[in-house]
Amino acid sequence: MYLYGASGHAKVIIDILQGTGVAVEGLFDDNPDLKMLGGIQVLGKLTAEKQLHAPLLISIGNNSIRKRIARSLKVEFKQAIDKTAILSPSARIGAGTVVMQGAILQADVEVGKHAIINTGAKVDHDCVVGDFAHISPGAILCGNVSVGEGTWVGAGAVVIPGVKIGKWCRIGAGAVVIRDLPDNVVAVGNPSKIIKHC
Repeated sequence: MYLYGASGHAKVIIDILQGTGVAVEGLFDDNPDLKMLGGIQVLGKLTAEKQLHAPLLISIGNNSIRKRIARSLKVEFKQAIDKTAILSPSARIGAGTVVMQGAILQADVEVGKHAIINTGAKVDHDCVVGDFAHISPGAILCGNVSVGEGTWVGAGAVVIPGVKIGKWCRIGAGAVVIRDLPDNVVAVGNPSKIIKHC
């Protein structure tokens, strides 16, 4: 597999892939000064013209950049799911998504494409996590929660059962979300309050 993005997020994905027996053929990055990461060669910028002989995973934490790159490339995208993650047999995970160490996805969870379920995140039954969303380390989505495309749920945040969070929101670290949120808002605190529109 190839990775696009040679930073800290890529380091964790390399660990996941190598731990599951998947070889990382090389990394691509737009920074011409990067040559190696974790002993793996950085091959320069990936353009639409390059032909890859293995699938690709976008190893960039920024949701909007992941979306832009995913939409610009016509390649095969694969997942990375750590061997310590716990996934229900009924959980569905989209292409390009990463499920990190210690994450838990319960019954009938649906995670879209190019999302991140980060270290130790817990996603309970019947939750829907949209494309390009990021559930940060230690965040908890209780049952029947919906998280829209591109939304970032901060570290340690808790979303109570049945709440719907719109697209491209940012939920602060440690926030407790107790009611639905519209698209494009920043919400922080316990209970969470909208502090601005983005």
